[in-house]
Parts: sequence; structure tokens; C-alpha cells
Amino acid sequence: MKNAQAYFKSPWRVLIFIVLVLTTIIWLVPIMTSLVTSIRTFNDILYRGFISWPEEITLGNFKTAWERGGLSRYLPNSFIITIPSLLLTMLFSSMGAYALARFNFRGNRLIFFTFVGGMLLPFQVLMLPVFKLTDFLGLYDTYWGLIFFHTAFQLGFCSFMLRNYMRTVPGEILEAARIDGCSEFRIWWRIMLPLTLPAIAAVATLEFTWIFNDYLWAIILLRSEKLKPITAGLASLQGQFVTDWPVIVAGALLGTLPTLLVFLFLQRYFIEGLTLGATK
Repeated sequence: MKNAQAYFKSPWRVLIFIVLVLTTIIWLVPIMTSLVTSIRTFNDILYRGFISWPEEITLGNFKTAWERGGLSRYLPNSFIITIPSLLLTMLFSSMGAYALARFNFRGNRLIFFTFVGGMLLPFQVLMLPVFKLTDFLGLYDTYWGLIFFHTAFQLGFCSFMLRNYMRTVPGEILEAARIDGCSEFRIWWRIMLPLTLPAIAAVATLEFTWIFNDYLWAIILLRSEKLKPITAGLASLQGQFVTDWPVIVAGALLGTLPTLLVFLFLQRYFIEGLTLGATK
């Protein structure tokens, strides 16, 4: 209590505390509104509006979204697209980052700056070329077309992040492994990847969220309803004249559970990866 009173003696600290509380409340408003909307009935919203406490609470919207809304099909599609994209991205980016971080060769910086430049390229300008390329390769309206695009598009960011961390690994460890007869592949697999685990977990958490929540490329590269991920599937639930918002919001909340669980399981590595170097 005394520490709290001493902390709030400064008016600037009081102001900062108030701003943080207000920011937290503003950030929580959409989440709380979504939770309340998901347990309301359609008639309750129709007659009483969105800004009101529900007279009747129901959990049937989640069942309706799962069964009649098609989430039982859309959610597995999201995993079919996200997991291979994530694995391929982390595999190729870790290998590329290792080469860029530990080897000196002609074109090293050019390749690195190409990755950085690709991160700055607006993805909207790629819509037509990517669509034509996937159609030419026969990958349009297939899982692999979307998987290959996510893998290629995310390589720049992942390689950039992992390369910067791999440069902090002491070179003496790698030299000792080479003296013992380790090949470069074994050094990458047995030494570099375990030492880079916090950074890999942090990047993988971000990538899983970005790929799983992708909507734009799902509607550009996929046409069949049976292949659509949950983001594109939820959009198709919106009717032309009437929209059952409680069902859509309930489906959206169900769709956020995988990314939330991934963060909860990897939060220790995620926070450790984000704070690396902060105390050096």
C-alpha cells in the first residue's frame, strides 16, 4: 500500500495510469461486445438493437455456427492450409537465415536486402500476378496454391528475424562442431535450431496467427466452398438482406480459439524471443 501511494504521488504517473486504464477498456469493448452478441438471439438484436443487455441468453449460436454454418468444414481447412505453410516457412527460412548469418559469400547482402525489400512490398500489388501464376501452374482453387503462396510470401520476414538472432550465436560453438567433424546440415539441425528455439517460437506464433487469419488470399486463390478456410467461410454466412449476427460472431469466436491456444502454449517462448537482447 505504501509503495502504491508513493508511486501515485507524481501527477505524470497518475496520468499515465489513467491513460493505460482507458486504453485497456477501449481495447476490451469489442471483445466484450462480441461475447455478449454471441449469446443473444437474432430476434433480441432485431427488436432491441446491439447496444442492450440480452433478455434471453443462449449458447445455441455456437452449435448453429458449427453445424449449419459450416465451421465443422471450414476450421479443418484452415489447419490444412496453415500447418503445412508454417512448417515449410520455418524450414526454409531457418536454413536461409543460417546461410545468411554464418557464411560470407558474394551476394549475401544482396539476398538479405531482397528479403527486406520484399517485406516492404504491398501485397495488394501481387494479387493479379499471383492469380495468373497459380492459374498457369494449375494450382488455382487448390490447397497447395494457397500453401505455396503463404510460404513464399512469409519467407522474407522469417528469414530477416531468424538471421538477426543467429548472428548472436557465438561462432566458437560452431567451429568446435566443425572440428569434431559435423557437417553444416548437422550443425544447423543439432546446434543452431535448438539455440534459436525462442526466436523460432516467437516467429512461428506470429506466422500461425497471420496465416490462420488470412482472408484476402483465401478468397482470391480459392473458389470452392469445400476448400475455404474459416475466415472466408464466415464471410459467406452473411446474407444479402438479413444477416444472423449472433451466429457469425459465435463462429468468429470459435475461429479465434486455435490462435489463442497456440499463444497460451508458446507464450513463454514468445515473450522470451521478443525480449532477447533487452538486458545486454
